[in-house]
Amino acid sequence: MKELIRGNLIEAPALGRLRCLEGGYLALEDGVVRGVYDRLPDEWAEVPVTDYGDRLILQAFTDAHLHAPQYPMLGTGMDLPLLDWLNTYAFPVEARFSDPEYARRVYRALARELLDLGTTRVIMFSSLHTDGTLILMEELEAAGLSGYVGKVNMDRNGGVNLQETTEESQAETLRWLAGCGRFKNIKPILTPRFTPSCTDELMAWLGELAGERGLFVHSHLSENTGELALVKQLHPDCPQYWETYAKFGLWKDHTVMAHCVYSDERERRAMKEANVLAVHCPDSNINISSGIAPVRQMLEEGVWVALGSDIAGGAQLSMLDVMTNAIRSSKARGLVTGDAPLTAPEAYYLATSAGQEYFGAAPGFGLNEPLHAVVIDDSPLNPGGDSIPLPQRLERVLYRHGRASIDAVYAAGRKVRG
Repeated sequence: MKELIRGNLIEAPALGRLRCLEGGYLALEDGVVRGVYDRLPDEWAEVPVTDYGDRLILQAFTDAHLHAPQYPMLGTGMDLPLLDWLNTYAFPVEARFSDPEYARRVYRALARELLDLGTTRVIMFSSLHTDGTLILMEELEAAGLSGYVGKVNMDRNGGVNLQETTEESQAETLRWLAGCGRFKNIKPILTPRFTPSCTDELMAWLGELAGERGLFVHSHLSENTGELALVKQLHPDCPQYWETYAKFGLWKDHTVMAHCVYSDERERRAMKEANVLAVHCPDSNINISSGIAPVRQMLEEGVWVALGSDIAGGAQLSMLDVMTNAIRSSKARGLVTGDAPLTAPEAYYLATSAGQEYFGAAPGFGLNEPLHAVVIDDSPLNPGGDSIPLPQRLERVLYRHGRASIDAVYAAGRKVRG
């Protein structure tokens, strides 16, 4: 079936570049984008149109790093640095997901809120519980999201009721993978929590499994100075944190590494050479006093960078908030280092095109890909009815979206909200 969607289109075809079409058209065939036009082509003249008038139509957002079982504690427990924060707050909450009914209730609400906020693609940690992880995947799939979800592996340095034996971690990982075949849009990703949480035996086994089954890997890297010291203590043979993954076969194309706050030039070069995705989580890095990642340097050096909410270290699930926090934190870093701060078009690219690339989608609205889009009514932000250029309207939505409204969301070619 062919259909057209009309409105003020804003897409990010490249870092820092916007393509803005006032009264533009998205041409769809069975939910797949066949064209992005500034005026209606003759061959589409008789096709039904959904007209959103003066509303903005943006690319939907990708949250490239978040912890689903930390959703219940969102916005609390921000008084401790990373390692203490995990033991005091995060681990006890995650332990509750051994209860399938609790997992179902929380994950259904999380999936609903993600779509309400315009996030349609995710790369996500679950907990170490196999059944809870499968429930999370079920709820995301049923809601209409696309994503990668990982059962966490954790056979040391866990909290009370939140640690596996090595044998349990291996067996439960295989049981989880055996249950993933029924999902269409939610795929498994191997998830060693971080180097301090996994023994060498488990890391080596996960590296072999990743190679045998062609699975991607998702973990953490160089987030916090205390973490770096612990990693050095556990792996004195590795000059840098990234090498603790590389020596076990976990550092490879499409590996996802969150934070990278203390990644120096050598570590960043290793990211670029392996095509590792570095996920910048600005809100979390400030909240738990980790630092500010060298995002400008990463981008200038050709590292693949996207954005993540990192709930619940991050206190905001909306990627619009994550974008503004990325801009603000880059300005704070720039006051010290002289690095140029991120711009609004750059932040929009990192929250959309850079993340959707992980899913094989082309930049912008993704020609010949199922549509992922968000329709926003920003009229409450313009009480005088002034004529404002689309790039400025986008910037204002990033900073003041609380008074705007998301009127519709399209995910994987289907209208799921509005």
